Amino acid sequence: MKTVVQRVASAHVDVDGEIVGRIDRGLLAYVGVERDDTEADALVTARKLAELRIFPGRTPMDHDVREAGGAVLVVSQFTLAGSLRKGRRPSFDGAMAPELARTLYERVCVELRNVGLVVATGRFAAHMHVVSDNDGPVTFVVVTRSGSIV
Repeated sequence: MKTVVQRVASAHVDVDGEIVGRIDRGLLAYVGVERDDTEADALVTARKLAELRIFPGRTPMDHDVREAGGAVLVVSQFTLAGSLRKGRRPSFDGAMAPELARTLYERVCVELRNVGLVVATGRFAAHMHVVSDNDGPVTFVVVTRSGSIV
């Protein structure tokens, strides 16, 4: 599972002109589910997002999103599973089938809610417009394989 996570002052997602998810301060997480991902990858990803200390406090990266009073906007992003290795057109052979990917994407959201975070989402498999006000900018890539961070 590959996740691009950004610290944001605010972010929202709209689908066909309707805002379907919005947060103020917090994390914007683009989650890409790959073919061999498991529930363990979703759990590890959610835990890492919840515990990342990337908000300022005594130091520039001192607090996690909960301590900062923030929320998480989770957006499905199958293109993170794409490969640019050959040619000019991306290959998505590494992406999990949509019906299975949805389950793992939703599991990330459930686990974040289970630890008390406010979670907003995009709309799975929809064409979305994501607007974010990046704070920093602070951006990290979280990659899991077999239930471990790599």
